[in-house]
Amino acid sequence: MSGRVPRLLCSAAVAAQAALTPVTATAVPVVPTAPAAPAAPAAPGPPAPGQRSVAELLTDLRTLYRQAEHATETYNATEERLRKQRAEAVRLHTALARARLALDRSRAEAGRLARQQYQESTTDLSSYLRLLMARDPQQALDEGHVIGQAARERAEAVDRLTAGEKKADDLARAAREAYDTQLVLARRQQRARDDVRGRLHGVERLLASLSAERLAALAEFERSGIAVAQRTFLASGVLSGRRPPSLQGEQAVRYAVRQLGKPYQWGAAGPAAYDCSGLTSQAWGHAGTPIPRTSQEQWARLKRVPLGELRPGDLVVYFPEATHVALYLGDGMVVQAPRPGARVKVSPVAANPVLGAVRPDPGGAPLPRYAPPRLPPGALDGPDAGLYAADAPATSAR
Repeated sequence: MSGRVPRLLCSAAVAAQAALTPVTATAVPVVPTAPAAPAAPAAPGPPAPGQRSVAELLTDLRTLYRQAEHATETYNATEERLRKQRAEAVRLHTALARARLALDRSRAEAGRLARQQYQESTTDLSSYLRLLMARDPQQALDEGHVIGQAARERAEAVDRLTAGEKKADDLARAAREAYDTQLVLARRQQRARDDVRGRLHGVERLLASLSAERLAALAEFERSGIAVAQRTFLASGVLSGRRPPSLQGEQAVRYAVRQLGKPYQWGAAGPAAYDCSGLTSQAWGHAGTPIPRTSQEQWARLKRVPLGELRPGDLVVYFPEATHVALYLGDGMVVQAPRPGARVKVSPVAANPVLGAVRPDPGGAPLPRYAPPRLPPGALDGPDAGLYAADAPATSAR
């Protein structure tokens, strides 16, 4: 299941990226404040006849990326199920091998007891006759007890043999079903992989059709829109005050910060590259709290918290389908793996439409003192949506 998805940008994107002034983080703030925002996005010039407007192009790109991210999370969920199913198949085959060995031993024991019973039946009188003819009735009774014990042992051996055969049959059937399920999941995974590739090719085709000037206008238009969305989000007062993380939340934050600058790759969960939920699941896994692999499962299964109670380490989930997730850093900023063509970075919390937030460790006590990690230079550099990075790495399909 290998292959490579081509680079997501045409060569014109290089010129477009050069035309943009990146946001820098030379002061390496402890937790950055939201970037300054204009009152409204800069209005792009009217499109040439027959051309789509910048706003329409941006809508198309966002739709394609959302579809690709949704397909990626479907792939991730199938990959996780396939991993568990493979482990279950191995467990069942191991148990079946042990059951067959035990069955062979039970058959050998049953055969031995059957031969012994046959030999005794041809040479011995019945227990009743021995009791009548014995000089010592007590000795005869004792011998009868021994014979009865042997009979019980033979019956138990037969019962073990019967149970062993049933267990082996049940395990063999379960192993076959596990293998069939594994094949179904593998085919589903392949379809999900092809879906991701197809949608990313759609992004590539759209970007390749744009001139450098159109790409630059598109990038500027989106950047302005994100800045306005962030300022509006913060002005709403939904984020009320600063809260320290729990010990594990701090560990998750520090892990995520150490991944800054690594490329986005769909289906990846480190250590060289990540997709959005790969980053958040690994961050909390390294903090000692395993969480679900996909953003949808993180949203569905983790404890939801109001945005007004966000603390560093909480997960912010985006879009109505919960197809994107980021790790909250504090002061209205998140650490995220944005999208193909981008790298793990610090972004405004409102870079995408917020669905809500979840907390992997709802019982974790907040730290009495908290010093946020210092961010390396360039932590805020690059586009938050990952649409226009000129140095987009090739994305490998697993």
